[in-house]
Amino acid sequence: MSPSTLQSRRRFLQRNALGIGSVALACLLRDDRLLATPPAVPRETRSFDLKPKTPSHHPSARAMISLFMHGGPSHVDLLDPKPELSRRSGEDYPGEITYSFVDRASKKLFGSPWKFERHGECGMEVSELLPHFSRIVDDVCLIRSMHTDINGHEPSIWSMNTGRAQPGRPALGSWVTYGLGSENQNLPGFIAMCPGGYPIQESQNWQSGFLPGVYQGTYIDTRHTDLEKLIEHIRNDYTSLPAQRAQLDLLQQLNARHQQKRSEDAQIEARIQSFELAYRMQMDATDAFDIAKEPEHIRSMYGEGTQARQLLVARRLLEKGVRFIQVWHGAGQPWDNHDDIEVNHRRLAKESDQAIGALLKDLKQRGMLEDTLVIWG
Repeated sequence: MSPSTLQSRRRFLQRNALGIGSVALACLLRDDRLLATPPAVPRETRSFDLKPKTPSHHPSARAMISLFMHGGPSHVDLLDPKPELSRRSGEDYPGEITYSFVDRASKKLFGSPWKFERHGECGMEVSELLPHFSRIVDDVCLIRSMHTDINGHEPSIWSMNTGRAQPGRPALGSWVTYGLGSENQNLPGFIAMCPGGYPIQESQNWQSGFLPGVYQGTYIDTRHTDLEKLIEHIRNDYTSLPAQRAQLDLLQQLNARHQQKRSEDAQIEARIQSFELAYRMQMDATDAFDIAKEPEHIRSMYGEGTQARQLLVARRLLEKGVRFIQVWHGAGQPWDNHDDIEVNHRRLAKESDQAIGALLKDLKQRGMLEDTLVIWG
């Protein structure tokens, strides 16, 4: 805190006395049951839903795919060559190292073990680890100027997903669906695909924060290929759809009564809409996650493995009208390779390179890249 922001107790009371009095008055009115309550807003007029909304101006993108490389890939080994570092590799760094884990840091300079070459008409320098990505660089905007003072996992993930290095904020996907809604009412507007369970900070990575719960991300464990394991309870083998509809209508009526007695609580509203969405998902989810319906040449273009399957599903969800899709890679074996980077980065790049190149190529040939924002980072 700077000296200019410090103030004496007398100055504080002079500036805030009226505010303190207002708080006290509100407490007294509440105790005497004289405090007015805001009128309840009818459900049909509230905006807490995923229906498409008209933006204030016409955006160039209508949807977004976030490719979240968990742990942080090494930029100097993939997309940001440092020739001076390579020339001085093996030398001791002459300056001081200011790093929170200084006991683990070495002063020995280490140049990238991989070669870089220029690709495309733009001449972007790309590591040999990304041969498929190097073929689509003319459709990519590469930003090398990003920087941060954060080097801890949790605050870094909060910063990337919410814009603030603190917990409790809405994720970007929540803001997008809050502002624009979703083009498909039978699927969630915000889907997070992460194989093998939750990453660090678990569901906080796609939470809605202080926004209504209907805008939080729906988690899909994409290590599974069986639809009933991907989305638990997606099918009801005991009750027909008409019978489910009747049961759900009764449940919604009971929940609505419960909600009216609790000043239209937003959490109850989110639960009501979650039941409704779960019912509707039985229609579209089966088709969206079934990549067997894709032609063989498309599946071959994306390649083998979980990441390839995730990105192909992401494109299918995009076609279905899902607004925001986040695809995680490296949640189990993250990209922050403190040791043995030559083995680990080669493996991780191989797992994702072909599929990422295929995704952009696929979107472009379908005319979808013009209005879809894809962010890798």
